[in-house]
Amino acid sequence: MAATIPIIDISPFLKGGDAQRRAVAAAVNTACSEIGFLLVTGHGIPASLVDDMRGVSTTFFARPLEEKIRYRMPPDRYRGYIALGNEALAYSLDEKTPPDYKESFSIGPVDAPDDAYHRAATPANFFAPNMWPEGLPEFRTTWTAYYRSMEGLATSLMRIFAMALGMDEHYFDDKVDRHITNFSMLHYPPQHEPPLPGQLRAGVHTDYGSLTIVKPDGAEGGLQVRAKDGGWLDVPHEPDAFVVNLGDLMAEWTNDRWVSTLHRVVNPPRAAGAAARRLSMAFFHQPNYDAVIQCLPTCADADRPPRYGTTTSGEHVWMKINKHREIERSG
Repeated sequence: MAATIPIIDISPFLKGGDAQRRAVAAAVNTACSEIGFLLVTGHGIPASLVDDMRGVSTTFFARPLEEKIRYRMPPDRYRGYIALGNEALAYSLDEKTPPDYKESFSIGPVDAPDDAYHRAATPANFFAPNMWPEGLPEFRTTWTAYYRSMEGLATSLMRIFAMALGMDEHYFDDKVDRHITNFSMLHYPPQHEPPLPGQLRAGVHTDYGSLTIVKPDGAEGGLQVRAKDGGWLDVPHEPDAFVVNLGDLMAEWTNDRWVSTLHRVVNPPRAAGAAARRLSMAFFHQPNYDAVIQCLPTCADADRPPRYGTTTSGEHVWMKINKHREIERSG
């Protein structure tokens, strides 16, 4: 395990020649093999869009609970508002903990076509309409713009991944061109009362899909990654960077050549007070619902046979979501 999480400038891949592009892919391969986390710069996402997202989202979360709960997430999809106490990510690993100390609002694909493929999405309503808060006209336009920008960045990262794994850079294109990505704005409020024993802002978990693109702020009580020695490594806050980590499906695709690493969001110091309020934007990139996940041709040989069976992206993510929402159903 690397002692630090690497910072990688991906602009040479986006704009450079073949040698520069391959150098970026090699650096990403090292990060994904050793720790499964990296910070990316040179991505081209404007800081003003990030600022707009924080502004409109802060306005929404400041609303009274009785207003926010109008957009409560239905049980058959992952769209809308989740209140404090209604989710525990550790449940996804069958670890029973107190609920995570956060609230969130989530959307899925924007402007999905109304055709047979999208209507048939199973086992969940992966292309269900998004819910948009009333009285905040800029909310929908800003969130839609951000979602689209993350789609573009995720596509670039998947092409870097393909090259890093020794395949044609477009290998993943037809497996993510109708992706079912959930984007969540995670609000970690100040903890005016001590958390319950074992309660964290977000419990220990791995992510479920191909990759996650996170834009945290610098508030205390942040993201940590599990090291091989069992300790926890703080993810540094770099204002111009996005945090990228691998999910379970990428680990399965690569036959554990790349790692989906345990991580958590810890509680702030008791003295932090209101300054501990934290907003984190998480784009949980998930391949097409019918994308078959099985060992990639460059990730197995006679000495390292495939370790996993075959699944689909949709089946895997819906199983994991239902586990971490179990705390809500159990009351």
